[in-house]
Amino acid sequence: MTADVVAVGAGPFNLALAALADGVPGLRVVVLEQQPEFRWHPGLLIEGATVQVPFLADLVTLVEPTSRWSFLSYLRAHGRLFPFYFAERFHVARAEYEAYCRWVAEGLGVCRFGERVTSVAVDQDGLFLVNGLRTRHLVLGVGTEPVLPEPLRGLPGVLHSADYLAHRAALLGTPHVTVVGSGQSGAEVFLDLLRRGHPGLRWLSRTPAFAPMEYSKLGLEQFTPDYTAFFRTLPAAVRDRLVPAQWQLYKGVSAETLGAIHDELYERSLAGGWPAPALHPGVAVTGAAVADGRLALSVRHVQQGTAGTLLTDAVVAATGYAERPLAGVLGPLAAAVATDDRGRPQVDEAYRLTLHRPAAGSVFVQNAERHTHGVGAPDLGLAAWRAAVIVNAVCGRAAYPLPDRTAFTTFGLGEEAT
Repeated sequence: MTADVVAVGAGPFNLALAALADGVPGLRVVVLEQQPEFRWHPGLLIEGATVQVPFLADLVTLVEPTSRWSFLSYLRAHGRLFPFYFAERFHVARAEYEAYCRWVAEGLGVCRFGERVTSVAVDQDGLFLVNGLRTRHLVLGVGTEPVLPEPLRGLPGVLHSADYLAHRAALLGTPHVTVVGSGQSGAEVFLDLLRRGHPGLRWLSRTPAFAPMEYSKLGLEQFTPDYTAFFRTLPAAVRDRLVPAQWQLYKGVSAETLGAIHDELYERSLAGGWPAPALHPGVAVTGAAVADGRLALSVRHVQQGTAGTLLTDAVVAATGYAERPLAGVLGPLAAAVATDDRGRPQVDEAYRLTLHRPAAGSVFVQNAERHTHGVGAPDLGLAAWRAAVIVNAVCGRAAYPLPDRTAFTTFGLGEEAT
């Protein structure tokens, strides 16, 4: 069987690719996914939690708003346009976003679930061979995986926030729980346990404050294709320094969530006295051990320079995710991928990997290019745009015309500078 494109990983980014490809006559895309069905961060589909981008940042709308795979089309198909209209929700629930993506995955009919890809070969015609498929182009959207800091690995009672919902009932029966990590996931876990009346809660953050996510209108223009193009012009050393410095663009907490936490704590103070939950910014976990059946966390206050030990019974580590190595999918072909001086893949402006060996087509990546394209790489708001860029590159023409400008901000000096 031959396809024009084989996409590995059925997450939102490759679903965006498949949805846009569906609007290009004759373009055949097959999506392979190792999981038995579509799931999107199932451990964090907490009641009331919303997607951090507006509903217009669905799989297709910012490129092709008339697509039958838009979020509004999903609502129409389920008879829910009027309820959504009256709800006046710009940010939809995570569970609803997952249901929308599942509707697209099932409706497209191009997703093959339960198929794990561990190796890619190249045949005599230069075509890629993947799980019995021959394809001219390959798109890798294999996503990220949860990361536990070294001090917390292998200890009983420690779980990543990605697995929170599966363990929530057990955590509610645990005398004391410590949430580690000051991003949105950590805040949502802390808030959920707080709302459910957990008697013993602590929230630790290495950052100096429980800081809000950058959500100003001009600030958000750093998630535009204009900023991506500017970021690509910077020297690699500058890019590597810049991304961590932009942490509030992607590691902060929504102002609404921070407000909800404060409201919950304030309600507990109405009866007099301070509420029991403890919040500690500026505290890093440097070690952990089991002591008398409890977890002993070695901690250091970043600003004070002081250190100590905190006891708890369970830890929910909202400590982020790391890009999955491409070698786990490409197999021997990974040796043909050109890398930078830090071993990261070289990715061009069309999200195409540079290969050392000839092939009839290209290998593209989705959400493996933060080091070359900036903080927008994992952002859902750029999903449709990136997918359209890849579709256009595959077609060799502008199947989806894209605007020349997307931001009011001029990144860099601009043409008027002399």
